[in-house]
Amino acid sequence: MEGLLRRLLALAAPCYVANATPVVVAKILKRRHPIDGGRRFVDGRRILGDGKSIEGFVSGVAAGTAVGLVLDRAGVLHAGEALVLSLGTMLGDTLGSFIKRRLGLERGDPAPLLDQLSFLLVALLMYQLVYGGLDALVTTMLIVVTPPIHLLTNYLAYRLGLKDKPW
Repeated sequence: MEGLLRRLLALAAPCYVANATPVVVAKILKRRHPIDGGRRFVDGRRILGDGKSIEGFVSGVAAGTAVGLVLDRAGVLHAGEALVLSLGTMLGDTLGSFIKRRLGLERGDPAPLLDQLSFLLVALLMYQLVYGGLDALVTTMLIVVTPPIHLLTNYLAYRLGLKDKPW
């Protein structure tokens, strides 16, 4: 059981930190640069919107990887694995925004499960493609526990004034 919890935390920590970091960075930086540069997709809607910035993406990957460096020193996860998970997290979050824009949802509009899982699913997929070795139990447990954790942390970020909406 201890090994399972250790594995869950090792895989989740870089993802969760990478996903949360851009929210903090957005409050610190006065000016951010949207990844899509303000451009619109063929449907006339923004590709991603102002909520996805270069600064947020880079800081998310860096913070998740930094967590991986700590986990590497503890012998729990290699830093390269954390880099792949963090990059996957940010790509998944960006993909989620792309899908939300295609559905006509604006920044901050809720998209249940897409908001809570897109970052994790892409991170785990990238991890599996690069390293392999993810088992069904660990993957299922991460998918089950992530939505309530995500909702709770978003609510806390809202209460702390880091987010405009509690979801």
